[in-house]
Amino acid sequence: MTDAASSPDQAGDDLAFFIDLEPQDSDMMAEVVEGLSATPKGLSPKYFYDQRGSELFDRITMVPEYYVGRTEIALLRQIGAELAADIGPDATVIEYGSGASVKIRTLLDALEKPHLYAGVDISRTFLLESCRALKADYPDLPIGAICADFTRPFEIPAELFGDHWRLAFFPGSTIGNFTPDQAVDVLKAIRSELRPDDSLLIGVDLKKDRDVLERAYDDSQGVTAAFNLNVLHVINRVLQADIPVENFSHRAVYNEEKGRVEMHLVAEEAVSFTIGGHDFSLEKGETIHTENSHKYSEEEFNALAARAGFKPHRIWIDDNRLFSVRLMRAV
Repeated sequence: MTDAASSPDQAGDDLAFFIDLEPQDSDMMAEVVEGLSATPKGLSPKYFYDQRGSELFDRITMVPEYYVGRTEIALLRQIGAELAADIGPDATVIEYGSGASVKIRTLLDALEKPHLYAGVDISRTFLLESCRALKADYPDLPIGAICADFTRPFEIPAELFGDHWRLAFFPGSTIGNFTPDQAVDVLKAIRSELRPDDSLLIGVDLKKDRDVLERAYDDSQGVTAAFNLNVLHVINRVLQADIPVENFSHRAVYNEEKGRVEMHLVAEEAVSFTIGGHDFSLEKGETIHTENSHKYSEEEFNALAARAGFKPHRIWIDDNRLFSVRLMRAV
């Protein structure tokens, strides 16, 4: 467990506090070489997100087939009064995977006089930009930033949050990108910053018709395909590789046994390339597994969350039963 600094670093007069736990940068070369040397081959989805990847993901959220973002936002707007009643006034809101997005604004607008907002993210620059953008819109709300790897337990000075009820906010069905065992570890890390009866508000995607799921991750405009292929462009640029991106295509399939949509890059013909002095080859039809998005039934997610120390309190599901927002209590 990483110890926080004894006193928060100040990030300027605009933020109430800034704590930098200095999360370790991953070794991209080592991870990519390891992933492409494995059987089957795989790459971490975190390497999607250079500037172009982030722009493509923003476009994904707007394509007709991708229901996740707009359904969650609609639910948050719909349940605002119920959330405010459940959570009460003066809550400290801790967002995991900080973002200056409409989701956190919808939540803050719904709550009654929140005491504090703390954004947590591994990217220092993005975190500070997001929190400062939020501060510009909520000048009367104390806003702080914590640079940390939220998938692992960390400690922050207890006096920052005081005795106010804590609400952890983890939107976007991000929990679905982890395997069930990894998801338990992530939820345990969040639980470590909460006290008994504090709350977690989390977005969880639901199991549904295969066709709906596969179209959501393989839209007719080809935006998700471009997003998936972008990981190869990132590797070529950052690691000076020579992957023939034009020889790969995007595939999204629902693995019903594992309850997840899998994204793959498919070699349309036999290919060879070099990364950092390491030679790789794929046969025609061989794939690189790039991302998972797990879907859960209500009972499955309750069981998973229980392993991390959470019990269900409220669940809201849209009329089409596509997506859920869940309020969990720490036990």
